Amino acid sequence: MIYPVHQRPDAAAHADAIAAEHGGAAVSGASRTLWGDAVNRLKKNKLAIIAVVWIAFIVLVALTADLWVPQVLGDPNATAANMAAESRLAPSLEHPFGTDSLGRDVLSRVIYGARISLTVGVVATGISTAIGLVMGALAAYYGGIWDTIIMRLADIFLAFPYTLFVVAMIAVIGNGIQNVFIAIGILGWPSIARVFRSAILSVKENDYVDAARSMGASDVRIIVRHIFPNSVASIVVYATMNIGGAILTESALSFLGMGVVPPDPSWGTLIQDGQKYLQTEPWLMILPGLAILSTVLAFTLLGDGLRDALDVKMKDA
Repeated sequence: MIYPVHQRPDAAAHADAIAAEHGGAAVSGASRTLWGDAVNRLKKNKLAIIAVVWIAFIVLVALTADLWVPQVLGDPNATAANMAAESRLAPSLEHPFGTDSLGRDVLSRVIYGARISLTVGVVATGISTAIGLVMGALAAYYGGIWDTIIMRLADIFLAFPYTLFVVAMIAVIGNGIQNVFIAIGILGWPSIARVFRSAILSVKENDYVDAARSMGASDVRIIVRHIFPNSVASIVVYATMNIGGAILTESALSFLGMGVVPPDPSWGTLIQDGQKYLQTEPWLMILPGLAILSTVLAFTLLGDGLRDALDVKMKDA
């Protein structure tokens, strides 16, 4: 009787032999995929794992803030009743990050500021990624005049300094968190489009794409079902890194008074409020700055880890 490979009577012994050759580690056919190997390699990257743990911690603290922050640290927007006695206190057990000039707990404002920064990072990156995927797909798949128009438009966007372009757009459409989403999202698409265009150009002439086209598959189906899954790895890496960039941009806008409207806390506004006390109470500026630094660094390290993990050249033989 002829058995399929996975049903052969000696399959278990064969697998044991392979496992012995690999130091006792079982080799599963199901795990021999791009994403399966990527997860295994990512687990071996200590810096990426530390980044994942830190991001998960920040997200958990931000999401559960309403359940414990007002009771433990106080309302982040409420001015202290005895402002003169409680303003600009040094870090202590009661106020781990100290208090600001209005007697508000700085740690509580940093935690609630994380909500805004993470939301801006994810939403703005989502907007720019969606626009970039559409524009990159049109440019690469259809080519010709579409490619010329879209890439020249991307060149125009990239010709302007990014932060200055965002500031100019906020000055036109006005302050507010919604407008920050729009400005960062719309102005961030050219880089995503270029990355996706390059990825599509490398796979669109493959045999499986030609086969799908010969069977009458529509252009949308070919892009969504055949090209995108084989090009998504580079987008995942780039989008992850872009989240950190969006957080930095939002902090810069808030620092300049063009982002989050007070009294809502933002990491950028906390640094702006603390800069005037840098010589006397440096923690008011340094601690929110460390929150920005650690979070942006975590997304950058995670992006680096994903880039290495998703590199098919590193796939184990």
